[in-house]
Amino acid sequence: MEVPVTSKIQATLIPGDGIGPEITKAVTAVLDHMGQPFEWDVQQAGMAGIDAEGVPLPQNTIDSIRRTNLALKGPLTTPVGGGFTSINLQLRQEFELFANVRPTKTIKTDGRYDNVDMVIFRENLEGYYIADEGYIEHNGDPEGKVYSTGYNTKEEARRITRAAFDYAVANGRKKVSIVHKANILKLLSGMFLEEAREIAKEYEGKVAWDERIVDACAMQMVMYPDDFDVIVTTNLFGDILSDLAAGLVGGLGLAPGANIGKDAAIFEAVHGSAPDIAGQQKANPCAFLMAAGLMLEHVGKTDDAERLRKAVIGTVQAKDRVTPDLGGTGNTMSIAEAIMDRL
Repeated sequence: MEVPVTSKIQATLIPGDGIGPEITKAVTAVLDHMGQPFEWDVQQAGMAGIDAEGVPLPQNTIDSIRRTNLALKGPLTTPVGGGFTSINLQLRQEFELFANVRPTKTIKTDGRYDNVDMVIFRENLEGYYIADEGYIEHNGDPEGKVYSTGYNTKEEARRITRAAFDYAVANGRKKVSIVHKANILKLLSGMFLEEAREIAKEYEGKVAWDERIVDACAMQMVMYPDDFDVIVTTNLFGDILSDLAAGLVGGLGLAPGANIGKDAAIFEAVHGSAPDIAGQQKANPCAFLMAAGLMLEHVGKTDDAERLRKAVIGTVQAKDRVTPDLGGTGNTMSIAEAIMDRL
């Protein structure tokens, strides 16, 4: 995306639920301190969307993202019951955000591992997360059996794999690991593996690659995390492995995420809305700040993205006014102030 140096970039801002408004305030303060690169169109979703317009994903929010093609999204709560579909799933389908990208890197100096630096590419539109579920009669009970079906297509398998390899080439990464369960799911996972292999061959001499069965991969990520560079996999496996990866470096409080499509991109903190601590200024805004860094990088402001990343890392490592989950006694705004001081 080409943006004139002096112009502000139109973007949708969704504060979200629970701790969302607090961490959004911290993030926008830091971005304002950096020169206000974005001009925000503030919209609601989740419980805030229900409060504002009676639905968890208002049409105004969809229209805003369709206009800006760029959004920063706080944590959202999907209401329990009432037939509500996951809002994140709706956004991914609505804007064909085929790639969920989750970078994971060691930041804390007192964590379990010193050398984690991996990026997981998760196919975002298919697999079991299409949520095609229903009941089947069993032993006289009309709801005695449930089913859930998923599907993968050759087209999406190739698209997510190519995205992972292109990222590896562009960012000097050495290896892509294709993760699957083709030993059991012969067709569903087998086709993904076959298509990924074909794409991998196009990058011979540029990027090395291997393939791993998902359960073995989970074990190996814990035992030898430095053996992983870029991972590409299907929807369900990617969801699980990306949270596992976050656990290696201290949890979801340091885990940003990006949802990338051909025309639009939505950046997010992948943790939940944490209603139990909402309004108490205990929330750690670092994941949301790092998501904003991914967003800056996406629009070509790579220098600003790197400045922000360094400021966040420096603050966390120094434990300068950080929140309790990071080993400090600070609060949501105090850590933001510490980051601004470093900027």
